[in-house]
Amino acid sequence: MQAYTVEQVAEMLSIGRDKVHFLLRTGQLKSIKIGKLRRITDRQLSDFVFYLEATDEA
Repeated sequence: MQAYTVEQVAEMLSIGRDKVHFLLRTGQLKSIKIGKLRRITDRQLSDFVFYLEATDEA
């Protein structure tokens, strides 16, 4: 399993860090917390992208 920082996810999705924080805050993108660090696993990122693709098709 891979876990990414907010900055890495922002770069992968070509969006800003603030947008990633918004997605986390609103629960659209899930994450894990390791101590004070916030990480997004590859599974959580895949689930988020799958959700976007599914809602885009509707």
